Amino acid sequence: MKSLFGLQVTDNEAFEELLSRVVNMMNREAGEFPDMYGNLLGSKLEDKVVEVLNRCAVGTCFEGQIVKYSGQRFPDIVISDYYGVEVKTTKANHWKSTGSSVAEGTRVEGVERVYLLFGKMCEPIRFICKPYEACLSEVVVTHSPRYLVDMNLGEGETIFDKLGVSYDELRGQANPIRTVLDYYRSRLKEGEELWWLDNDHSGTSNLVVRMWSALSPEEKQAYQMKGFAFFPELLSNHSDKFNRMAVWLATGEGVVCPNLRDVFSAGGKDCIEQDGVIYPGVSKVIGKLYRGLPSVKQHVLSADRSLLTEFWGCPLREGDEWRAWCQLAIKNLETINTTGLPLEKLIR
Repeated sequence: MKSLFGLQVTDNEAFEELLSRVVNMMNREAGEFPDMYGNLLGSKLEDKVVEVLNRCAVGTCFEGQIVKYSGQRFPDIVISDYYGVEVKTTKANHWKSTGSSVAEGTRVEGVERVYLLFGKMCEPIRFICKPYEACLSEVVVTHSPRYLVDMNLGEGETIFDKLGVSYDELRGQANPIRTVLDYYRSRLKEGEELWWLDNDHSGTSNLVVRMWSALSPEEKQAYQMKGFAFFPELLSNHSDKFNRMAVWLATGEGVVCPNLRDVFSAGGKDCIEQDGVIYPGVSKVIGKLYRGLPSVKQHVLSADRSLLTEFWGCPLREGDEWRAWCQLAIKNLETINTTGLPLEKLIR
C-alpha cells in the first residue's frame, strides 16, 4: 500500500495527514465562503466532508476508498474499511456536543479507528479533527447512555481516563454500560442516586440526580432563566404552567424540584424601574424576568432552532428566534399584567 505522498509512513500517520489536509482545506474555504458553509448542516456537511476527503485523497492509498453510510450508522464515513470519520456540529460558540451511544450498536463492522471531525457553525466557522476517544469527556443519557463530546479536552481528561480503561477496551466489553454505571455510582454523594437503569427513559440527562436545594445560587439562577427562555408559559396564569419545566429539569437536567411554583413566584409583589419610570406592585415573576432578560435572550439565541421549535410548538425561521420569543412572552404576560405595564416596551 503506497503512503500519502510517497513518504514511508504507517497507515495511521498517512490517514492523519489526510485528515489534516481536509481540515485545513475546509477551514480555508469556510473563511472564503462563510454563507455557503453556514448552510451545511446535518447530511449536507457530511456530503461536504466526503467531497473534500475525495479531493485530498487523490494520489494516496485512500483514493477511491471513501464511503458515506446513510441512516443511523456509526461512524458517518468509512475509509478503506478500517478508518472512520464521525461528523458533529454545533451552532453555538463552543466545542461540545453529544456523541454516539456507549454500546455502539450501530458501529460499521470492520472499522477500528474513528476520528471526530467537529464543526463550530457560527462565525467564524471552524473545524477541528481528533481521534474520537480523545474528545469524550463524560456520559449523558438519551434513550441510552451516550458520550459527551468536548473538543477542548486536555491530556488525561477523557471519560476513559476517569474509568481507568481505554476506549477500545470499553467497547470490547460484553456490557460496557455496566462499567460506566459502576463508575458514576462510586462517585455519588449523600442524597444522590443514579436515575438511569434501563432503556426506557427519554430526554437527555446527567446520570446523577440532584435536588433543587442542592444547587448553587448560580445554577438556580441559570435554570430559572432557561425556564423563561424555553417555557414561556411560566409567565402566564395557567394552572399547569410549571409542568413542562418540571419534567425537563428531571429528565433533561437530572434536577428534581418539588416546589417549582415557589421558585418563580414566592415573595409576592415586586417593583421595577425602566427609563426613570417606576412600576410598583407588579407580579414577582415579571420582576424576575425583567432583571434577567439579557440572560434569557442569550439562552434563546444560543439554542438550536430545532430545540426551540420543539419547546415552543411553532415553526421558526433562522434569525427570528428572539422576535418569536418576545411574542410568546407578551401573550403569556398579558394574563398576569394587572397593573397595565407597557409589555412591548419592557420586553424587547
